[in-house]
Amino acid sequence: MNTATATAPSGVHPVDEKLPLGRVTALGLQHVLVMYAGAIAVPLIVGRALKLSPEQVAMLISADLFACGLVTLIQSLGFTKYFGIKLPVMMGVTFAAVGPMVAMANAQSGVEGARAIFGAIIGAGVISMLIAPLMSRMLRFFPPVVTGTIIAIIGISLMRVGVGWAMGGPAFMAQNVDVPRLVEMTNLIEPALTAPVAPGAAAPVVKLPGPIPMTDNPAYAALDNMAVAAAVLVFILLLVKYTKGFLANISVLLGIVAGCILAAALGKMHFDKVGKAHWFDVVTPFAFGMPTFDPVMVLTMTLVMIVVMIESTGMFLALSDITGKKIGQKELAAGLRTDGLGTVIGGVFNTFPYTSFSQNVGLVGVTGVRSRYVCVAGGIIMLVLGMLPKMAAFVESIPVFVLGGAGLVMFGMVAATGIRILSTVDYKHNRNNLYIVALSIGFGLIPLVAPRWTQHMAHSLHPLLESGILLTAVAAVALNIFFNGARADEGAAIEAAKAAEAH
Repeated sequence: MNTATATAPSGVHPVDEKLPLGRVTALGLQHVLVMYAGAIAVPLIVGRALKLSPEQVAMLISADLFACGLVTLIQSLGFTKYFGIKLPVMMGVTFAAVGPMVAMANAQSGVEGARAIFGAIIGAGVISMLIAPLMSRMLRFFPPVVTGTIIAIIGISLMRVGVGWAMGGPAFMAQNVDVPRLVEMTNLIEPALTAPVAPGAAAPVVKLPGPIPMTDNPAYAALDNMAVAAAVLVFILLLVKYTKGFLANISVLLGIVAGCILAAALGKMHFDKVGKAHWFDVVTPFAFGMPTFDPVMVLTMTLVMIVVMIESTGMFLALSDITGKKIGQKELAAGLRTDGLGTVIGGVFNTFPYTSFSQNVGLVGVTGVRSRYVCVAGGIIMLVLGMLPKMAAFVESIPVFVLGGAGLVMFGMVAATGIRILSTVDYKHNRNNLYIVALSIGFGLIPLVAPRWTQHMAHSLHPLLESGILLTAVAAVALNIFFNGARADEGAAIEAAKAAEAH
């Protein structure tokens, strides 16, 4: 749908123009479809990392869609003079928080882990609201060489998830414990385990006569499942090559739909949980119980939010340029404060940190429709979708290998976006930028290539140190200040934001 900008009534800026109901609904649905695949990816990743039940993962998806809608309404409509950029912005869960949240989930899984994550999110959201005015003035510390590197490592980190989905699960699922062989080994040492111990003597240390026996998991990397993932990937690539505009923008979503149809035809997708789910339900706060607040986790998520708010600043400036509506420090602070409020709302409603979706910013430029009420309509649609449990149950029922084919594209595009931003950086006249990029990516890869590198450090620091995204962000900012100082370049930030259309 490529719609030309309508002439706004006299005295009304196109951003504030109220369009006919039918048209604004259609355009709002277009925005929802463009962001939908990205919106559902995060609760699927984090929910499964927490080892939650399918019903609980479906709850996360519903909560995510509901909160997306609510925060979008606040950002686009405005709420008092302190919240809302009042531009056509769609809000969604940020990929930047995935790495730290997965690290938190690995440290503590289940409902307790979820409560700890939500506590960290709420704490970071509150801090973000307080520091929003300051963050609107910190763009100088995040030039394209920094933001491009961070976005690239986000995509690289997420690619591991996409590959894992295509294989049928994370790498640790490649093998299962060989239970019969383990029983045999246990029987061999049973006499030593049951032998009497003299009074006052220490019990002898008894070990298995070898490592825990493992056997290959036949479901991991099964060729038929990988074939479905490959079919999804090929379908998306065909759409990208042979379609334009709206269809190309939703190619990932259409690829997932095609993969579901193929998986269902092969008997690999089942709809039992969809049938049992309610048609309508209200998203309730604190569904997992009251959150817990760990200082290190709050600090970790706060660092994520600083990166998110800097990225949002660039997005808002780019959107101001696209729509022709100038914004100042007060408007920027209100928009960033909404990122913080949205994150608090996310934690309260059992979901995750929020930011403006860059692909929707690109869609504003493609359609030429600048009215913020289009995103208001999109927010209302997301609210409704969040209260349809059958929709969430359907998403949760999608086989991971179907998501794998789409994930390779979706997450790979995030990395490619970072690379595209980095391509605008001046390396010829400033070779120091090469060192910033090289070392920052190197730090970001540490948790990926050496996942146990923190084993001799305090356990409370693991969520902070096991996130390659945070390591990259800290390293890139520090190295940029060391080599380049802190020079403000609003134009470069706007161009970088315009390039970031994939995450």
